[in-house]
Amino acid sequence: MSILRSSISAISIIAACLSLTGPAFSAQTGDAAAGFPSRPVRIVVPFTPGGQPDIFTRLIIPQMVKSLKQQIIVDNRPGAGGMIGSRIVAEATPDGYTLLSISGAHSIGPFVRKVPYDTQRDFAGVTRSYNAAYLLVAPMSFGAKSVKELIDLAKSKPGQLNFASAGTGSGTHFAGEMFKHSAKIDVVHVPYRGIPESLNDIIAGRVQFFMAPLGSSANLVRDGRIRALGVSTAKRIPVISDIPTIAESGLPGFAWDSWGAIFAPSKTPRAIVDLWNREMHRAMEAQEVQKRLRAIGMEAAPSTPQALDAMVKEQMAIVATLAKAAGLKPQ
Repeated sequence: MSILRSSISAISIIAACLSLTGPAFSAQTGDAAAGFPSRPVRIVVPFTPGGQPDIFTRLIIPQMVKSLKQQIIVDNRPGAGGMIGSRIVAEATPDGYTLLSISGAHSIGPFVRKVPYDTQRDFAGVTRSYNAAYLLVAPMSFGAKSVKELIDLAKSKPGQLNFASAGTGSGTHFAGEMFKHSAKIDVVHVPYRGIPESLNDIIAGRVQFFMAPLGSSANLVRDGRIRALGVSTAKRIPVISDIPTIAESGLPGFAWDSWGAIFAPSKTPRAIVDLWNREMHRAMEAQEVQKRLRAIGMEAAPSTPQALDAMVKEQMAIVATLAKAAGLKPQ
């Protein structure tokens, strides 16, 4: 009780101080964003063009250009699972002119490779950008035609079934590890160079399942070239509403999203971080942006900077558990 009273007293003192210095404090933080941006802005996407972070970034830029009256450039810097581009932003001048648009690989990288930055300490969250689903897909020739049948088959043949990924440490890899961990099955990870190569071998029946990004696999499902066993998200996806969730199709409680987010270098002034948060939220609210995202199975997912930082911390704790279970260590 005494600790609680002390905490309340401390909070009261801080509040009183802020109330006395509020106008000066507001003016000081506002000055950092005055006249910003006054020159072109660079948003680094640490992957090749055409991926979800790249698509999202290019969709919202026209909206922000209209509002800010300044050029915004996408700078694709692929390599090392996002590490190369992320390092550029971590080491950039923290003035708001260099931002990072990245996927959930941001929380995975430190568990599979030795990254030259601290994922939490060296970046300031701006906003979560999107959510998207994975499709659990299998060859048309594969014996299991549902999530439950896949789990039952894997348990009857421990170590004999394979799952594909777009590379060790990719979002598709850890989506597969999450499914493996949740279903308590013994299956073998087969990393490929990318999503197209993984899907090609699913079509050919060389691997048994793959947690594929919805945008890359939905048309193959519609064309009858691969079979979708379930959607990774907690709810069905409107553009493919006939496909059940993994949770309702055999693995209750399962949910694993593909997500994206925008970050700035860690010492970027809070006023500028807040400005970018407002601008990106406004861009995400545009009907044209939302319509185009939904068409490819993505959904705008704006957040506060604080909520994003907390989410990254939570995600990294989950990934740490999955990496340990899979015997993965930074290389």
